[in-house]
Amino acid sequence: TVVARMPSKKSKKSQESINSRIQLVIKSGRYAMGYKQTLKALRTGDAKLVIISNNCPPLRRSELEYYAMLSKSGVHQFAGDNNLLGTACKKLYRCSVMTIMDAGDSDILETVKA
Repeated sequence: TVVARMPSKKSKKSQESINSRIQLVIKSGRYAMGYKQTLKALRTGDAKLVIISNNCPPLRRSELEYYAMLSKSGVHQFAGDNNLLGTACKKLYRCSVMTIMDAGDSDILETVKA
């Protein structure tokens, strides 16, 4: 028998917190969505934080983490899949990678790095 567990309140609360911070970045900051735009931002050094969904392919994930390490950017593993990351960005399509170049009014950079 398989027993499905409900996510704990703490993980659900932190997920909602990240989602609200992402939405604030979208309203007031600068961001890029998608793999190609993320690589461009990492190469130019504009990226401050890279958010990767949990179902991003492993090779792509390791490549993004390597580029982020070279450009001294932060990496955050998003708790949901690419559908949830796209929804968190208030888009009607999937998004496996998102880059934050300027947080605007959001405190997501301090929150995620802590």
